[in-house]
Amino acid sequence: CPWQGPYHELTVHEAECTHPTKTGNELMEILDEMDQTRKKEMQLYNSIFSLLSFEKIGYTEVQFRPYRTDDFITRLYYETPRLTVLNQTWVLKARVNDSERNPNLSCKRTLSFQLILKSKINSPMECSFLLLEGPYDDVKIHPVIYHFVFSNENNETDYMALPIVDSVECNKLLAAKNINLRLFIFQIQK
Repeated sequence: CPWQGPYHELTVHEAECTHPTKTGNELMEILDEMDQTRKKEMQLYNSIFSLLSFEKIGYTEVQFRPYRTDDFITRLYYETPRLTVLNQTWVLKARVNDSERNPNLSCKRTLSFQLILKSKINSPMECSFLLLEGPYDDVKIHPVIYHFVFSNENNETDYMALPIVDSVECNKLLAAKNINLRLFIFQIQK
């Protein structure tokens, strides 16, 4: 059983847990899912360790702040001040619930972000990047490595999901005065 919780809740969980009544086939399916999850995690960690061997690595702490738009529709947008990583100027933008019409009316919350290169560059710049929780936040984010080739004509990524564990964690992040995260950029050398 994958349940986790405080010891004082163990007795209540054991009384309600359905795992002891599952068939062998059902348990094998659960174990297979757990194995697949572990395999994906190992692939991710191996990818991160591979990125750490790159010659050009940069990171910075970023702080998203809400900003208003000219829309008369209620939407929730965030943006960072300009930041310098790998001798280039960048901005991160974020939006709640992928800019749905009234995200304030939904109890399910997601956050997606976009990385924008503000500097002019001489040749395309291939990068891998990821956002993680900052040192002062306790929000749970599953790391996901994104990849993009930046150029002067194509200087912004699509909006990508910030892989926050669930809506509760996202609401906790949005309730904070500022959203503090850590951005890592790995430049791929040809």
